[in-house]
Amino acid sequence: MKPALVILAAGASERLGEPKALCRFGAHTALERLLAAGREVCDGAPLVVVGAHAEAIALEAPHDVELACHTEWRRGRTSSIRLARRLRRERDLLLAPIDVPLVARATFEALLAAWLAAGSPERGWLAPRLDVAGPAAMKSEPPERPSFGTLRRHGHPVLVGRALALELELLSDSEPLSRLRDRARPCFDVGVADLHILDDLDSPEDLDRMRRELARDAQV
Repeated sequence: MKPALVILAAGASERLGEPKALCRFGAHTALERLLAAGREVCDGAPLVVVGAHAEAIALEAPHDVELACHTEWRRGRTSSIRLARRLRRERDLLLAPIDVPLVARATFEALLAAWLAAGSPERGWLAPRLDVAGPAAMKSEPPERPSFGTLRRHGHPVLVGRALALELELLSDSEPLSRLRDRARPCFDVGVADLHILDDLDSPEDLDRMRRELARDAQV
């Protein structure tokens, strides 16, 4: 069975000033773009975890997704993922934060291919790694980003095996998801030429930059 797609969109977006899921990138919202990129590599209805802006997102969300309202969203992302795990029991989870709405479909496909090739490890953790030698990444690097030498290498979305996901129950809400990664066997990555795995939609400046990048990529 393919993984379950989980989009994490429960936060308040206080710095941004509007719901991240509903930010417009061209004709589509951030949520629509992330769903279009990721839904085909997963089985079943995508699960969208909402919280602070649940009503607004529900009004614009596609009808074929499942919305999970996380009433305790203030507890943080780990608590949102714990809710997703309970709603997608015994499933591998492909976790896509709404902070990375421009991740390419090819990145999702690369993650799935690497996961299946590894035998869908039930205690596995898989992340995309920026392949700095990738021609697509080199061609589209925007000037306002730091140089490749200063960029972190791993980003989102990530794949978490079904047995490893059970150990979310052992983490407190204040503990980062990296604590779960430290328990993974195996913990591996796949190289992609997609700078958008490193995005973090957090502020109006981030939104402006990402829109410029999208417009620039469309002209290449």
